[in-house]
Amino acid sequence: MSTVRAEDIADRLAIMDVLSRYARGIDRCDLAVLREVWWPEAVADYGTGEINALAWSDGVIPALATMRRTQHFLGNMLIDIDGAQATAETYCRAWHEVDSPAGPQEMEVGGRYLDRLERRAGDWRLLHRRYVLDWSRNGPSTAQWDGPLYGTLTRHGQRLPLDPLYTGD
Repeated sequence: MSTVRAEDIADRLAIMDVLSRYARGIDRCDLAVLREVWWPEAVADYGTGEINALAWSDGVIPALATMRRTQHFLGNMLIDIDGAQATAETYCRAWHEVDSPAGPQEMEVGGRYLDRLERRAGDWRLLHRRYVLDWSRNGPSTAQWDGPLYGTLTRHGQRLPLDPLYTGD
């Protein structure tokens, strides 16, 4: 039986926090939060080729801001740590609601982030990310915002700066 060290648990939690902050930055369109998850020389490849991750972040936020709403849900996280280096495979379901000529549409994808991370001066960040698309689903939006069930729920997720995360509402 192997011994679990407190440092290993702390590293694992710090890596999980980086991955969760990525999802927050994407869904709230908070560029400052998104940029903080990458090392300056980090590379991202979402299936169309490698690009500097900070440049990718600068481009993806305006694109996401055109969507009505998004939600990235992170699931299984398999993290392997070797000193100041780590790899992670993280399952993700990403839901998007977008406008189209036919009305609101839903796009949902299931995939995995294959990440390399590095710890510098005690700080974990992403160094390289590859996205693997496992499945997708698209169709008319079924979202409801009124009626007896949803009409009483008045606090809705929004983008920076209007989301309750930032306003305290």
